[in-house]
Amino acid sequence: MEHSKRGFLPMRHGVKLSNKQSPKTDEELKRILDIPYASAIGSIQYAAQCTRPNIAYALSLTSRYQVCAGEAHWTAAKIILKYLRWTKDVFFVYGGGELILEGFSDASFQSDDDDAKSQSGFVFKLNGGVVARKSSKQDTTVDSTTEAEYIAASEAAKEAVWMKNYIQELGVVPSIAELVVIFCDNNGAIAQAKELRSHHRFKQILRR
Repeated sequence: MEHSKRGFLPMRHGVKLSNKQSPKTDEELKRILDIPYASAIGSIQYAAQCTRPNIAYALSLTSRYQVCAGEAHWTAAKIILKYLRWTKDVFFVYGGGELILEGFSDASFQSDDDDAKSQSGFVFKLNGGVVARKSSKQDTTVDSTTEAEYIAASEAAKEAVWMKNYIQELGVVPSIAELVVIFCDNNGAIAQAKELRSHHRFKQILRR
């Protein structure tokens, strides 16, 4: 990867990964066994946890295939490594005004081709700089975008509660005493969060 081309994005637009892209022949399996896929994913995970939360989505997708990685999975992993290599000098910038914490949540409906599960994601910013970010496949299979978005928002709310309590203990952000705003782009999920509705389609997520 030392002499690789530049990577401007951690994942190409429209890329779909699935178990169908796993090795099918003995030759393909032999070739992929010689590739350090799991080691590469471990390195990417280290970067995501420590300094590069913006690769969370790409990591979530590629890390699912460490046991059955194929050429398409390896190509996706290399794109992340190229992106990290050519953006190693990029850093987050935080504003100098009043510290304000705000969150954003989103979901992609049934984006996993293997089990039709959706993807959750959230990000929290403090004065314009990212302080927390997560992207992961949902545990529950849902039947609508509203359910997927509601689950994503609930995960973001849990993170907001933890961050609010932690920042309050530090005693350096007066505005944290106010409610933390989480932005969601689904009207159905917003309505469900504001006024919990008893509906048979929401039984599996009411506990959230």
